[in-house]
Amino acid sequence: MSTSTPSGSAPDGDCTVRITEIFYSLQGEAKTVGLPTVFVRLTGCPLRCVYCDTEYAFSGGELFSIDQICEQVASYSPRYVTVTGGEPLAQKSCIPLLTRLCDAGYEVSLETGGAISVADVDERVVKVLDLKTPASGEVERNDYSNMALLTTDDQLKFVICDRQDYDWARFKLAE
Repeated sequence: MSTSTPSGSAPDGDCTVRITEIFYSLQGEAKTVGLPTVFVRLTGCPLRCVYCDTEYAFSGGELFSIDQICEQVASYSPRYVTVTGGEPLAQKSCIPLLTRLCDAGYEVSLETGGAISVADVDERVVKVLDLKTPASGEVERNDYSNMALLTTDDQLKFVICDRQDYDWARFKLAE
């Protein structure tokens, strides 16, 4: 696995995104598990799930233009690109970034915690919505209106911590 963090910065404005890292690896989950993927990890998250494995992405990062991000992604010649975080949708510029990546011909997925609306996400993007379970400590932050916005190409994810989470997830799926 090759990892890198972009260097340099871009001016403030709607066309910049705060990035923690961009790296090339194998997808570890979802429908594209095992496939080579470029991950674009955005900085920031309004949630504080008790099991979070990316606390390092809560703050810091560097500002980059969408052009700079697309150049670095292109350097890997990927088929798949995953935009993740933190919570990518916490940055308004995530939406134009997703569209630009789709326009470049990549198969793009968005990993989102589901607390922020996915209504403006480009229809070509596969949404991987992580519905927060009770043991996450953030179940009250779920935006259930996102459920109606999912398509047959999108994916629903639950992090199951205990039997209560399992039962809760089964109930939500039945709903």
